Amino acid sequence: MLRHLSLKDFVIVPALELDFEPGFAVLTGETGAGKSILIDALQLALGGRGDAGVVREGAAKAEICAEFDTPAHLRAWLDEAGFEADATLLLRRVIDAAGKSRAWINGGAATLTQLRELADHLLDIHGQHAWQGLTRPAAVRELLDGFAGLDTAPLARAHAAWKQAAEALQKAQGQQADALRERERLAWQIGELDGLAPAEGEWDELNAEHGRLSHGQSLIDAAKSALDALDEAEPSAQSLAGGALDQLERVLDHDARLLPAVQALRDVQAQLQDASHTLSAYLHKTDLDPNRLADLDERVSAWMTLARRYRRQPQELPALLAQWRVELAQLDAASDPAQLEAALAAARQAFDTEAQAASRARKKAAPQLASAVTAAMQQLGMAGGQFDIALNATDGPQSFGAESAEFLVAGHAGSTPRPLAKVASGGELSRIALAIAVTASQAATDNAPGTLIFDEIDVGIGGAVAETVGRLMKQLGHSATGQRQVLAVTHLPQVAACADRHLVVAKAMQGTSTVSSVAPVAGEARVAEIARMLGGERLSSTSLAHAQEMLDASTATKPRKAKS
Repeated sequence: MLRHLSLKDFVIVPALELDFEPGFAVLTGETGAGKSILIDALQLALGGRGDAGVVREGAAKAEICAEFDTPAHLRAWLDEAGFEADATLLLRRVIDAAGKSRAWINGGAATLTQLRELADHLLDIHGQHAWQGLTRPAAVRELLDGFAGLDTAPLARAHAAWKQAAEALQKAQGQQADALRERERLAWQIGELDGLAPAEGEWDELNAEHGRLSHGQSLIDAAKSALDALDEAEPSAQSLAGGALDQLERVLDHDARLLPAVQALRDVQAQLQDASHTLSAYLHKTDLDPNRLADLDERVSAWMTLARRYRRQPQELPALLAQWRVELAQLDAASDPAQLEAALAAARQAFDTEAQAASRARKKAAPQLASAVTAAMQQLGMAGGQFDIALNATDGPQSFGAESAEFLVAGHAGSTPRPLAKVASGGELSRIALAIAVTASQAATDNAPGTLIFDEIDVGIGGAVAETVGRLMKQLGHSATGQRQVLAVTHLPQVAACADRHLVVAKAMQGTSTVSSVAPVAGEARVAEIARMLGGERLSSTSLAHAQEMLDASTATKPRKAKS
């Protein structure tokens, strides 16, 4: 629920601080005093569109702060969005004189989209033209779905999946010739590379082996020459090293400082022997096979030819072949009518399942809502009137299901319900809209907004019906849980007299500027405001007595608790 509202330099309000409580509160004042300023401010705090026009003339910026109780079901959303999930939810919006806007949620910078996401969970506003929405199929359906507690998100997702599958099949059918040509091209290229069968890493191995064989004679000659120098020539490297070692070992006993040189020669001698053995083994295993070299020449040439044809490096051919195989498989899947038709049928089945569940919920809720609204109409001066809801099958699958909804009304007993816009007058439409709003609010779930605002929805209503409207609103403000808050902007004294709290908007000159203020009234001040609403600015003892009588009657009538 709304707990506190703070305004600074907003339109014609220099500064305002208001506390709110559960129950039913009314906002009244003279015509043009700015009774809707609070509603406008709340809408801006919850992400409504704003511009420089909301900044009080001469001020640098307008600031709005609205404090709500934090609904339990919003705590997860706040955590996920990175905001503090405290017991209270503080929304702040600042708009400067250039029209630039900034927003905060519990002290953290927020976007207007985030504020709007919160709006549906905090406030439910019914304006004086609320009846206009009752003639729009989408609004009618949403109201019925809300009454039924129906979550249509899975239905919308199923419809999107079905539509996507249908488009994929249609696209495949329309591009079948192009797909066939593309498939033939890929298949030919894959066949050509398959003929080469390039293996990952093979190109490096081919180059290494080809290099060895093409320089085979040079390698053998070099190895033989090295072996001769090490072991077979006169004098050989081994014999020279052995001779040097013999000379030093004869005199080593006379001077130990020769020991490092002796040890180094011994190591050299061992390394020369290892090198000799290695070269000998190399020469025994090396075989110049001209046929193998020819095979390698042919294989390398084939790699190079395909690499040039497809403008790739030779080592990229294995990856290119794998890529083409994947593309061909995807093309086959995308152009396979049987597979696409099966996917379309599965998507349609999933949609039908969701749509049928939605239809059952609507068919169950429609007569319940119609009956409740019909009962409310009897209290609102439409005795004998009947309200009904028609569910009409759509031509095909829609994102909202398989049927649209339409409100029907019979204004008098014995007449047949017809579309609401065709049979109801302006006053009747306002009363029907109020009856629907009251009924839908009474059936609200735990996740429904805790604050309901009726912005002059009682236009066109008067007399005894106006008193009934006030009692209904008071009843709404005293829900079974005690956690419902109703705020009504009204011009009807009968409605104002039923309120638990009364706020009055006043406009006055402050220097050369017009300013508006809002203040709670009670006692004699409230009696005077009710009397003004009854008979104008000139208060008479009769109007004051009538106002006091209305307040006493309202206090004596204990509001019935609304059904949960």
